[in-house]
Amino acid sequence: MIAVADYGAGNLRSVSKALESFGAKVMITGDPGAVGMADKLVLPGVGAFGRAVENLRNRHLDGAIAEFVLKGKPFLGICLGMQLLFESSEESADASGLSILGGKSVRFDHTVKVPHLGWNRLFQTKDSPLWKGVPDGSFFYFAHSYVVQPAGVDMVSGKTEYGSDFVSAVWKGALFGIQFHPEKSQKWGLRILENFIRL
Repeated sequence: MIAVADYGAGNLRSVSKALESFGAKVMITGDPGAVGMADKLVLPGVGAFGRAVENLRNRHLDGAIAEFVLKGKPFLGICLGMQLLFESSEESADASGLSILGGKSVRFDHTVKVPHLGWNRLFQTKDSPLWKGVPDGSFFYFAHSYVVQPAGVDMVSGKTEYGSDFVSAVWKGALFGIQFHPEKSQKWGLRILENFIRL
């Protein structure tokens, strides 16, 4: 069973439908107990960092997510769902992230238009299990104004160029984070979700 964490994000259904298209059993849930019982967990994300963190904590999902990751079960953070794994974000200076990963999110610099919206290429920097069968340099759909700056380069598994290179994917153990939206990225996005299901 794959749990899609419900903390008020807007794209839960599209993510769950994409997973179900490969025959996966999926439940959308805001229940910490149900999250803990799942085999795999997806944390999607649309919206503001501060509000998302507040919603996670109000629903007691912050602890459930941290415990899930600690157990070494497959976890996927998508877009804001990846950024929430880090310690903080410039978007909401007074809000602390889940601090599962070291680092922070920062706004794109003033030289590029924000949000970064539309198709762009993912360049694989590490041979992640999510990349199986996905050609290096494939295009994915992005929609964001902030990017992660991990504390260590060892967790970086993908980069994308927008003005300059930014981290668009991370991987540590059974934890995966991607800045793009696989459910909106057609063939290669669906392949990544299929790879996650098969972990």
